Amino acid sequence: MQIFVIHPRVDGCLKLWQHLPKPQLKFRKGLSVQTLYNIDEQKLARYLEEHVLGFKGPLSAKKFDGGQSNPTFLIEAKSGCYVMRCKPPGELLKSAHAVDREYRVITALQDTDVPVPKTYHLCSDDSVIGSWFYLMEFVDGRIFWNPRLPDSNNVERTAIYEDMSKVLAAIHQVEIKAAGLSDYGKQGNYFERQLSLWDRQYKASETETIVEMENLAIWLNANQPEDDGRSGLIHGDYRIDNMVFHPTEPRVIAVLDWELSTLGHPYADIAYQCMAFQLPKDRQLLSGLTGVDRQQQGIPSDEEYLASYCQKMGLEKIDHWNFYLAFSFYRLAAIVQGIKKRALDGNASNERAKQVSALVKPLAQSALEAINNA
Repeated sequence: MQIFVIHPRVDGCLKLWQHLPKPQLKFRKGLSVQTLYNIDEQKLARYLEEHVLGFKGPLSAKKFDGGQSNPTFLIEAKSGCYVMRCKPPGELLKSAHAVDREYRVITALQDTDVPVPKTYHLCSDDSVIGSWFYLMEFVDGRIFWNPRLPDSNNVERTAIYEDMSKVLAAIHQVEIKAAGLSDYGKQGNYFERQLSLWDRQYKASETETIVEMENLAIWLNANQPEDDGRSGLIHGDYRIDNMVFHPTEPRVIAVLDWELSTLGHPYADIAYQCMAFQLPKDRQLLSGLTGVDRQQQGIPSDEEYLASYCQKMGLEKIDHWNFYLAFSFYRLAAIVQGIKKRALDGNASNERAKQVSALVKPLAQSALEAINNA
């Protein structure tokens, strides 16, 4: 028997629950949030009343079931609904789960063309809930977990994908200096640095030898395109389920999960999203569009989506596309391996982490197929 959240006390929260899919509503069976994360709700309420203008307790914290990295909670308080993102418990890889970076970039984007939630406070005091966290606006809208958009019609599907490419281009066109993000990451040689980073992250969380991952790493390091000097803000995990859409309109009203954002090459983001499209359609986790008749469903092909993005960015085409696509598979596989390691260590954020961790080898195989089919 699954245990679902009790109806929120604040009327405005009910709208989001109506839009969220059933898996997002589920909470851990038989365990309270306090048992799992040691959250003292009274202590948290007192802290937020002192540090967030207009915040009024008491509060309740309910953890969303979705998300593999940073635990995310719905905070229901007398003053309204909020969302809290925090680092997971346990020993963490260096530079991982950087909620402070998430908070910084979302705050910096408030007055840009990129839709983001309003931020309220970053807490770096572990004594409050046991780890760093930040509080942000509760955004009333829809989250689509399935890129096929089965509950939409063809017109809406086409419009949703068009708006996603529009928002991605807006991210890549942010004026870094004006947004105060000039020091948000290193500039130049992005893929060289990223390959080095994810090689290290993968090795740090490696639990067994996967030949496909080793072969993929060798090919990527031997086939890096010459750096073309492009640099800007990139999201790092840009896909449909990291966005909140308007309750009735086919447009993005908030981009979420900025943990992997940095200054880098914009091709990494567009390749990552197209990579996600190529995942099998029948996976319950990390579902893609392979096998879907996109034209019949009103969903653009990879080529059409890429052309839409290029038009918005003023680009004719993207050379070395197979490298960027293969790199995206490798990067995701390394992230999934980290989830696997945390699951084995007993501190993964989501109970389905062990299911996700089985995807490391298939992701590497998909990357090698993309290379061979180029």
